[in-house]
Amino acid sequence: MLPGKKYDPEYYVFTLWRRKWLLVVPAIVTSVGMLAYSSSLPDRYRSEARVLVMPQQVPENYVRPTINSSLQERLQTMSQQILSRTRLERIIDEFGLYVDERGTRIMEDIVQQMRDRDIHLDIPRAKGKREDPTYFNVSFEATNPRTAMQVADRLASLFIQENVQDRSLVAQQTAAFLAAQLEDAGRKLTEQEQRLQAFRTANAGTLPTQVESNSQMMHATQAQLQGAIDTVNRYRDRQLVLEREIADLQTIAASAPPRPTPAPQTTGPNGEPRPGMTAADQLAAARALLANLELRLKPGHPDVQRGRRAVAELERKAEAEASNPALAALAAPATPLPAAPAMSTNQLEQLSRLRAEYESLGRRIDTATKDQERLDAQLATYRQRLEAVPSRESQLAQLTRDYETLQENYRKLLVKSQDAQVAADLERRQIGQQFRIIDSARLPERPFSPDRMRLNLMGAAAGVALGLALIVLLEYRDSSFRTRDDIVTVLALPVLAVVPRMITAIERKRARRRRIMAYSASVALVLVATAVTLWRLRLLDAWVR
Repeated sequence: MLPGKKYDPEYYVFTLWRRKWLLVVPAIVTSVGMLAYSSSLPDRYRSEARVLVMPQQVPENYVRPTINSSLQERLQTMSQQILSRTRLERIIDEFGLYVDERGTRIMEDIVQQMRDRDIHLDIPRAKGKREDPTYFNVSFEATNPRTAMQVADRLASLFIQENVQDRSLVAQQTAAFLAAQLEDAGRKLTEQEQRLQAFRTANAGTLPTQVESNSQMMHATQAQLQGAIDTVNRYRDRQLVLEREIADLQTIAASAPPRPTPAPQTTGPNGEPRPGMTAADQLAAARALLANLELRLKPGHPDVQRGRRAVAELERKAEAEASNPALAALAAPATPLPAAPAMSTNQLEQLSRLRAEYESLGRRIDTATKDQERLDAQLATYRQRLEAVPSRESQLAQLTRDYETLQENYRKLLVKSQDAQVAADLERRQIGQQFRIIDSARLPERPFSPDRMRLNLMGAAAGVALGLALIVLLEYRDSSFRTRDDIVTVLALPVLAVVPRMITAIERKRARRRRIMAYSASVALVLVATAVTLWRLRLLDAWVR
């Protein structure tokens, strides 16, 4: 390349014509070589099966599927299982694949080659991001067209079988898992129910739900207690009235002259003598008289004091008689009792009636007092229950909250378990999402690869590129002057004369011989390439026939 030289299109055309053999020969050589290489490559056939993805036959509103992953993810998972080494080795042995490779390569490399080069899974892209494709293609490449068809059918059937097994297994495992979770949740719920029942039993009456009933019972008890208090007060007021009336009668009787107490008879009805009363009899009569006096008189009354002294004396005599039985048979006449006040029959009857009413009121007061004590105890119990409600309410709220949480969890698990059982039954009946072959693998009629035309064109293009590269390299290294303009442009010197190139006869012969050899080699290469092409494409047989 000359510095400062201007290159125009005519120069490039002239250079290509001048070095045309550097362009033609590499193109012919690479074309012939690529033709020979492509002719030596074995024919490969591809057979493809199309599998239709059938949706679930029962609407998802009625039965929710247990598998929520997308079809792409499931197909990737199934392809990993189907393209495992164990299954591919089984297919290789069944169809007798890779006979030549088995003698020179290990099985692991053959399986990897089969997985990477020969098996193709084509999943079309769905329209929407959340939509699954409605079909996918499974293809296999082999040198034998029938083998390619059989293996493609087998791979498609494996995808169908794996889909059924995978969906059934997932549905059964989901149902079993939810059943176990449901059983565990039921056990926890039962335990919580027992704890809640035990708490309610142990704290009966102090629960928050019983506040209203306890308040009502407390108000009723307070009313009853007030009624009992009013009754006791009324009875006591009546007793005071009776005491005054009895005291008035006793005062009237005390102002009258006393009547002597009749002495005990010492003779019988016929005048026969009988022994006197014993000290025990006299003691009993004295006690009865003392009791009568105590009812009518105050404790400090003189008659009551005399009665008490008489009872004490008779008690000593009764004790002496009890220690000496002989004295009881010869008992002396009883000690005369104090004289009783003189009362009329009406007064005695009125006094007896007042005393009976007084005693009846006393018994009623005792009964009412006991009722009052009982009502006080009940009222205290109700107060304690109401005071214990806040603490019981917090404990019950915690137990109830845990129970409601467990109950809600159990209810949800029950619904999920039932749905899983229905989904498992759906998969067992094979009416869920299924794969079905709509286009079986066909016997290929022509090879899929290699694309010899493309390879030959690539070889010719490579030869032309190689020739151009050589021409560019030679022109870059060429610094010779070829025209007068080169000298004037590069050296800036005037040209005085131009001496033409002088070629001898020997040089002409050598140049002619080189041209003839180049033409002959080119024609031979073209003929050889044409013959190989016709032979590989089997056009000669048809022409001969």
